[in-house]
Amino acid sequence: MSSSTVDPADPVFRLHVGGKMAVASTVPLTSREDLSLAYTPGVARVCEAIAADPALADDYTWVSHTVAVVTDGSAVLGLGNIGPRAALPVMEGKAVLFKQFAGVDAVPICLDTQDVDEIVAVVKALAPSFGGINLEDISAPRCFEVERRLDEALPIPVFHDDQHGTAIVVLAALRNAATLLNRKLGDLRVAVSGAGAAGVAVTKMLVAGGVNPDQVVVCDSKGIIGRHRELTGTKAELAETTNAEGRQGDITEALRGADVLIGVSGGQIPEEAVAGMATGGIVFALANPTPEVHPEVAARHVAVVATGRSDYPNQINNVLAFPGVFRGALDAGATRITEGMKVAAADAIAGVVAESLTAEAIVPSPLDPRVAPAVAEAVAEAARRDGVARR
Repeated sequence: MSSSTVDPADPVFRLHVGGKMAVASTVPLTSREDLSLAYTPGVARVCEAIAADPALADDYTWVSHTVAVVTDGSAVLGLGNIGPRAALPVMEGKAVLFKQFAGVDAVPICLDTQDVDEIVAVVKALAPSFGGINLEDISAPRCFEVERRLDEALPIPVFHDDQHGTAIVVLAALRNAATLLNRKLGDLRVAVSGAGAAGVAVTKMLVAGGVNPDQVVVCDSKGIIGRHRELTGTKAELAETTNAEGRQGDITEALRGADVLIGVSGGQIPEEAVAGMATGGIVFALANPTPEVHPEVAARHVAVVATGRSDYPNQINNVLAFPGVFRGALDAGATRITEGMKVAAADAIAGVVAESLTAEAIVPSPLDPRVAPAVAEAVAEAARRDGVARR
């Protein structure tokens, strides 16, 4: 974007002047005594205590309520690889959402490298300052390795929101849509359009939540993923665990007779493909700003429609998940985020509106103040149940 595209009178640019966040002190610094307690000489006693028992950092520093929001700028929103400096407004926004919805302090960290080894090394070196790591807008397939290696190396939660935040909210929405339509998750035939970070995570999350993997068909830009194709990495895993019927072809074939379409690809899906779905179907067209299927088009053929947009009903928005997930993980002192914690988060989100379901309200509003506390409580309980909690 050139400077000629900046309009200082535009309310978007006006809001971003000087950034969207700042650091504030939580203690008074108005007297000599205040200084002696907060800094030298008093602070030395706290340092010595932590040196003797590193676990005390949870009690006497910000670690227990602070996460790092880390990106390399390689997959920012729908803008693509725009680099770390251009990604910073998004990371600031993420940090503000953490604070607003869950009282979690977050620090944007935009790395000027897209090398996996360097990203892992830098985040490992920074980790002692934080209670969790939220990976953001890192492109696939590198994001899978970055998350895996950091999860194995660090004693704190590591969570790639583009994967798991989306997947959690999708599972919550599908649970409620199925309930509304008097269907069971295990009976649904599901087509997933997109095999990037979100598509892989959504598929795994749905299976963890009760969808039969034999009934799932995943498509990438070359068509249906299955054993008929030569694949590596996560796509090879999908080929072994989904598409039990051995379907071949494009998204139109994947949707033939399907009960559910989950679009996380950005590619457009023709109306005739949606028309081939089973009666009373469900469409989650989540690409932003242009859904894979326009919601008004999808509504001609299915019973429930969701998008990632705020100007249509049923917004599948990560903000329903990540603030509460980290709040719960931090409250429990979790060492990692388990599948059980993610499923618990999805159940909690679904439960917020379980008593008032309609086709236009299968998930709560992103602004619903009940969501983050419910998710946090469920995630903390799941962490203790899964044996990863330290308190």
